[in-house]
Amino acid sequence: MTDGNGASARAWPTRRGGYDAIASTFGADRADLAQWALTTGDPLMDAVVDEIHAGPSQVQAMLQQGIRGGLASLEKPTPAVRALLEQVEAVPPYVDEAFLANEASPFFTTPAPIHMTSLSAGALIRVYASPSIAAVLSNTGRLVDGAERRLQETGKWLVTTMIPGALRRGAPGYIATLQVRLLHAHMRKAVLRQGYDPAAHGAPINQVDLARTWMDFTLTSFVAEAAMGFDLTEQEIAQAYRTWWYVGHLLGVDARLIEGIASNEQAARMDALLQAVTGPLVPEASALANATVGSVAAQLRNQLRLPVPVGTRLLRALARRFHGDALADELGLARHPVAGALVAAVAGRVRGRRQALRQAPDRWAANRRSNIDSAKALLAGQNAALFEDHRHG
Repeated sequence: MTDGNGASARAWPTRRGGYDAIASTFGADRADLAQWALTTGDPLMDAVVDEIHAGPSQVQAMLQQGIRGGLASLEKPTPAVRALLEQVEAVPPYVDEAFLANEASPFFTTPAPIHMTSLSAGALIRVYASPSIAAVLSNTGRLVDGAERRLQETGKWLVTTMIPGALRRGAPGYIATLQVRLLHAHMRKAVLRQGYDPAAHGAPINQVDLARTWMDFTLTSFVAEAAMGFDLTEQEIAQAYRTWWYVGHLLGVDARLIEGIASNEQAARMDALLQAVTGPLVPEASALANATVGSVAAQLRNQLRLPVPVGTRLLRALARRFHGDALADELGLARHPVAGALVAAVAGRVRGRRQALRQAPDRWAANRRSNIDSAKALLAGQNAALFEDHRHG
């Protein structure tokens, strides 16, 4: 077996299934892709971090200038910085000015609190179900006590990225996404010094992990929000996936894993491969899931005056609605039948109101503008995130 460059493939990680089983289910080509993805991080950004650690002190400043001003703004970029920025600035063919303006973003047909709910009870709970991600977080020493900050900072990055125009070169979402990519590379280097086992889990924050997380911000979130009554049309879903192709490009996710996906059904087919090589749950996943629920319940108390026990039951019910009882049971999320029935009833009413709102174009557009304004106000009141601190090494 060989990787995409014709080099000998690295050994399949022992806790991520096996080549033969994947090949028999998905085919040899998919198994080869999975093996490459499991053993590959982000070579371009990883090389930049190596330069930051080994080279002159100006590499970090050079990178930050290049992220903001582009490769052309640098007089003498280092080889790794040049290679990274060349990849980032090689604009895919589906990107044009109308795409970057993103004025009709489907994201803002839904209010920010719903996105935060799908992010917490939906996307992040499934992200944390990955043994390799749990292992990375364990090695940082902030497995549970950092859950609230990770939730807030992930939300900040997500909203920053989705603001219309934010993915233009040098704009806030573009910068934030490259900073997240840089943070991932610093984490890879750090956890390898702290006991992370690549023979078991594959490369830390590898391409499977990145693509699976991409699925959680797309497929998992779209399905979760629909389960709360905030459905998107087929056209809106296709547009949202295209936006996320470019986010994936900036994050260093290999295009073979994500580009071309334009529907939840297509995403689910690729996600089945990613899930098959994710590995079984580990105890840390349950701790992370419950810490995330607790963090959001505390926020609901502060924002909506919803008692923490009530918020906790509501979030557990939502998680079960999003992920199914089997995963929720494995994660130790208790059952709350009354809360579950309430969620289903409310979702039906929300869906009906949303469908009626779509029939009034002026009101629908005003709803979108209101959601954008609320998101900008939310961002204005937040503290700096870890990905905005350039001293990760």
